[in-house]
Amino acid sequence: MDIFSIVKLCGGLALFIYGMTVMGDALEKVAGEKLEKTLETMAGNIFKSIFLGALVTAVIQSSSATTVMVVGFVNAGIMTLKQAVGIIMGANIGTTMTAQLLRLGGGDSASTIMKFLKPSNLAYVAVAVGFLLMIIKKKKKLKDVGEILLGLGVLFIGMNTMEGAVSGLRELPAFQAMFTTLKNPILGVLAGALVTAAIQSSSASVGILQAVAATGAVSFAAAVPIIFGQNIGTCITSFMSSMGASKNARRAAMIHLYFNLVGTILFMIAMYAIKAVVGFSFWDNPITKADIANFHTIFNVVVTVVFIPFNGLLVKLAEKTIKVDEKDNELDLELARLDDRFLATPAIAIEQCHKVVTTMGNIALGNLMITNAAVVDGIPLNEETFNENESFLDNGEARINKYMLSIKEDDLSPQGRKLYEEIMHTVSDFEKIGDYTENIYEQYQSIVDNGISFSEEAMFELKVIRDATEEIVELATQAFTEGDIAVAARIEALEENIDGMREALKSKHIHRLRTGLCTVDVGMPFLDIIQNYEKIADHCSKIAIYVMMYNDDTDSFDVHEYRKMTKKAHNGEYDKWLGEYEDKYLSRLV
Repeated sequence: MDIFSIVKLCGGLALFIYGMTVMGDALEKVAGEKLEKTLETMAGNIFKSIFLGALVTAVIQSSSATTVMVVGFVNAGIMTLKQAVGIIMGANIGTTMTAQLLRLGGGDSASTIMKFLKPSNLAYVAVAVGFLLMIIKKKKKLKDVGEILLGLGVLFIGMNTMEGAVSGLRELPAFQAMFTTLKNPILGVLAGALVTAAIQSSSASVGILQAVAATGAVSFAAAVPIIFGQNIGTCITSFMSSMGASKNARRAAMIHLYFNLVGTILFMIAMYAIKAVVGFSFWDNPITKADIANFHTIFNVVVTVVFIPFNGLLVKLAEKTIKVDEKDNELDLELARLDDRFLATPAIAIEQCHKVVTTMGNIALGNLMITNAAVVDGIPLNEETFNENESFLDNGEARINKYMLSIKEDDLSPQGRKLYEEIMHTVSDFEKIGDYTENIYEQYQSIVDNGISFSEEAMFELKVIRDATEEIVELATQAFTEGDIAVAARIEALEENIDGMREALKSKHIHRLRTGLCTVDVGMPFLDIIQNYEKIADHCSKIAIYVMMYNDDTDSFDVHEYRKMTKKAHNGEYDKWLGEYEDKYLSRLV
């Protein structure tokens, strides 16, 4: 083997991996979002999970990509470890599709179809057709299909190049000696694991083995342990993906390792025991590409079937390996939803942002309620909880803004881009609601420190506007979460009433000051509290406008112009709620 053959081998390997990457990425563009959402929503029953894992992996041509996806879902709390087990097991079956695809290049079948499918005939046609489709830039779907064909063609060209480069190795004594050494099961497993870990793809390493096997110098005895090792080596990608993630995400990576490691040990023990007792007549015969593909499939299917009744043990084993040394903060886990793995699929990344902002709305409401309980009802305020919640709102806004800027808007649908705008606006409003609640909290501390007490009439007034403010924040969170424009209309009606309540309470308070029923020291905290309530209602109104704009045909997010439009278009539903809230709140004050 001369220097030109080595260069040819390296070039062929580069083309092979590049082609597989291009094809896998293009397949994920075409179907990735739907498949990932299917994983998220349908991973329940173990058999269904296995099927889904196999399907997704077969489509995107990468078990590593599927397991990384699963690690991301577990890290974000979308998927449990029990759900992840089945998908990881199915991914091992789905990854065998690449080897089955590559076997089409083998054999001398007289079938015209099979001849056409050989790399020497199919690859260049696929590249040509793929390239032509890719230059049709106006049609994105055709361009994606073109990328798939181009990747497939380059994959086969790379495979064919590797086979040609290693064809002369068959007669070399050193080459024969190497594969004689690899008949040792331990060395074979290590070789397969190291090569796969280095290139981070079991599909690619199996393809390399198939190319070398085309020389006819690789026996079953040498190839089988390598295939075992390839399944173990592919775990390195999920391990790298889980670094710095939550404990459950690291456990998901451990499940992937244990499944392949324990499965390999059990299969090897069973197979070599049978060989020792019965013997395999084919053991020292040359292995073909089809044999490698078939063994790879049989091994993964059998190991999966064996583990189905014991899938819970894999979870327990992972949990014992990575133990909980302290309780994870639930709010920190909520922010873990903003996982960088989802940025490859913007629609899912946006969905995760929506969930975090919904939590921010609930947290803002929670802080408002515990602060109000202290101010109005005299219930001692839990400062630790308040501060944790306020910190989450601040961190949540910063994390959401940074994460959203990493999302490629060009890859979003028109509705997705509108949701992007809605989230970017709403996250700030929920954080502002938290800030105004913090202002009320500071007034509460001042009231306590200075021994201030409000009159019975003032306390009644605070209770009424307090109830209205808590309701409008609850409605704002509901409207955003559900995208409900009917709820948004209620918010607009309630916000009008809170504006009226603020003016009424301000006038009543000025009257008390003039008549000497109230002092400035007591009056200032009172006015500040109702002012903050009104500001909170304003931000809830903005959230309602964003929800209505998201559900409208307008492409603009000019809040002031849109509010003018909605004011002019008040319908009977709005008027009904305006009247109901007047009876419920405003009329009690005036």
